[in-house]
Amino acid sequence: MGKNDFLTPKAIANRIKAKGLQKLRWYCQMCEKQCRDENGFKCHCMSESHQRQMQVFGQNPNRIIDGYSEEFEREFLEHMKRSHRFSRVAATVVYNEYISNRHHIHMNSTQWATLTEFVKYLGRTGKCKVDETPKGWFITYIDRDSETLFKERLKNKRLRADEVEEEKQEREIKRQIERAEQLIPSVSGSSQPNESERVLLKSEDGGKIAFALGSSKPVVKEKRESSKLVFEDGESSNPVKGKGAGGNVGGGVSALDELMREEEKVKERMNRKDYWLCEGIVVKVMSKALAEKGYYKKKGIVVKVIDKYVGEIKMIDSNHVLRVDQEELETVIPHIGGPLRIVNGAYRGSNARLLALDTEKYSAKVQIEKGIYDGRVLQAVEYEDICKAAV
Repeated sequence: MGKNDFLTPKAIANRIKAKGLQKLRWYCQMCEKQCRDENGFKCHCMSESHQRQMQVFGQNPNRIIDGYSEEFEREFLEHMKRSHRFSRVAATVVYNEYISNRHHIHMNSTQWATLTEFVKYLGRTGKCKVDETPKGWFITYIDRDSETLFKERLKNKRLRADEVEEEKQEREIKRQIERAEQLIPSVSGSSQPNESERVLLKSEDGGKIAFALGSSKPVVKEKRESSKLVFEDGESSNPVKGKGAGGNVGGGVSALDELMREEEKVKERMNRKDYWLCEGIVVKVMSKALAEKGYYKKKGIVVKVIDKYVGEIKMIDSNHVLRVDQEELETVIPHIGGPLRIVNGAYRGSNARLLALDTEKYSAKVQIEKGIYDGRVLQAVEYEDICKAAV
């Protein structure tokens, strides 16, 4: 075999030495050559080829440095998008993964002298969300892909359309309630009914007829020009139970209560979903697979919801960010008087405050604080439909 043969022991040893990463300070970006030691780097700098490259660099140094900086930034963000698209990760971890490729653009050829300066630059330009912690710098990739932005716009459009539809239904229900209140006779103003009202309240055998909203029984009409609807309240001074011709019992259900119940049913059908995660609530991790790492039954804050069923949870104790499915999470009940979010059911998405707990029925009494239902008190909301709000 010749002196410089491919299979000579020296050639094999040289390939083994050159296989791994070498010292950054012994790398020449202009020549794209990695030297093994200081002596080799010194010899390379004295070579004719390196001198020619330095002459090219001296003609326009700013343009070359800017070109290397743009290429370094593009490749770094591409790696973030591919490997840590939805995660909050340490900047050093991403950098070590990036430089594992021997032919990457080295940072000493860019405008940033240290990784900290580069991370701050990403935060200033809005390309990444940057956090400084006692454990170092953490970054989160901000996805600005055109397809992602298009999906986000469609999602926001659907949400706005749902809100507009819900407001229309609320206005319609309020108009129905006002019409029903106008139809209810004011009992306090008159002590005795007049002659026409007596005719309406009498049946064929002399008994009284009581009416309830939505009753399927026929309405009694007076054989005159005008007609009236009479609603007998169940709490009146003379309740008579169904022996009249109508055959229906006059209960204590008013038109307003009936309309409110119908409203609750409509909202329950619309807002009851099989997913309940939302940003800004405190949840408890119930995944036994995470027990080894100390996250089992620990509390965290939902910082992001992915595809409706998966949440990024920032642990309260350690500030670590986990990605957990909602099946492995549990709602947290606040203390009495504490703020909460209604995460499912008729009033889904409303902010409220806890008033009382019913441990036997596993339900809570809450009062809504903001929005069009401000001040409304809900008597029995299940534990699974409410969750503590992060303050």
